[in-house]
Amino acid sequence: MLDVYKIREDFPILGKKVNNTDLIYFDNAATSQTPNQVINVISNYYRENNSNIHRGLHSLSADATDKYENSRSIIKNHFGAAHEQEIIFTSGTTHGINIISSGLEKFISSKDELIVSEMEHHSNIVPWQMLCEKTGSKLKVIPINDDGTLNMEEYRLLLTPKVKFVFINHVSNTLGIVNPIKEIIDLAHKNNSKVLIDGAQGAAHFKINLQELDVDYYVASAHKLCGPTGVGFLYGKLDLLDSLPPYQGGGEMISTVSFKKTEYADLPHKFEAGTPNIAGVIGFGAAIDYMNSIGFDNIEAYEKQLLDYATENLKKIDNIKIYGDVDHKISVISFNIGNHHPSDIGSILDQYGIAVRTGQHCTQPIMDHFNIPGTVRASFSFYNTKSEIDLFIDAVKKASKMLG
Repeated sequence: MLDVYKIREDFPILGKKVNNTDLIYFDNAATSQTPNQVINVISNYYRENNSNIHRGLHSLSADATDKYENSRSIIKNHFGAAHEQEIIFTSGTTHGINIISSGLEKFISSKDELIVSEMEHHSNIVPWQMLCEKTGSKLKVIPINDDGTLNMEEYRLLLTPKVKFVFINHVSNTLGIVNPIKEIIDLAHKNNSKVLIDGAQGAAHFKINLQELDVDYYVASAHKLCGPTGVGFLYGKLDLLDSLPPYQGGGEMISTVSFKKTEYADLPHKFEAGTPNIAGVIGFGAAIDYMNSIGFDNIEAYEKQLLDYATENLKKIDNIKIYGDVDHKISVISFNIGNHHPSDIGSILDQYGIAVRTGQHCTQPIMDHFNIPGTVRASFSFYNTKSEIDLFIDAVKKASKMLG
């Protein structure tokens, strides 16, 4: 069992006061908090190693390069990639998706079809709509069931020989539902279709092995994993990444440059043009190390306890509706109370120092499916406690009573 109160000492922000009361941070699905172990690594880079990487022979540059590339090794090992060159550092999940959508233009025609789901984050919808507009291809949508799960029967029907690619999230950021991505990937591969998985939510809550999944592309962000904002990674199978054109031109992504012809660098540098977020990448590696020191099995088990406890107590509140209330999910609860607008609930909770997310959560199709303007979303991490949930439940009851 986790020593949660000891872990909380690692997170300075958890001691913050909001509206003269202790902060209760239940907005982890948007951004997790950052421990001292990561903050110090980032700070130390600027104090001791601040230099550009890969381009200098002097000691500062060599040290910074070693730390940067060590993070690539950490992430490769943690996620079970076969090669370090398959890990491309990005500014986040959205950037990774756009690298692939841009690169696929040369491989997609008006005869082809692409598949997304109704539960996708906008960042895993809009780039594919843009690709369809450019290529004339067709975007097809897997519907969700009334409980929020994917309609797998419809997915099987949508998988025709015309389908070139399938784009699905590992976990719904709004509903917390964990999708059966191994089955989704296997069915797609039998259909000769490639798969990209948006792992922004899944990567923070349980261990993932990319080779076991046999996924073609996988993307995630550091700031969901106790790391800094503005950094993430794109994983792709070596041959697939090799076949894609660069996303951006500039320094670092080249082998030779002349006015006659430019030769591109090998992976991973082909997709890492310009000076990267060096401190962020180093911090990303430190964040993965930190979470592994706690143990993802421990994290998963403890967060399940928090989810079950919060769900059980929320259900005791009159007129509450929880969306995506199924067994296989992470520690995210989206709910509404009667006809109260979610923003009104969220504003009142903030007065009690409780941070939740309200609105559409960049998943407007989900809101349209349920015919609602948005939800209140409470998302828990391994540094949250049952006593915080008790205060949250009490505040939700007060908010409901205040709104009448």
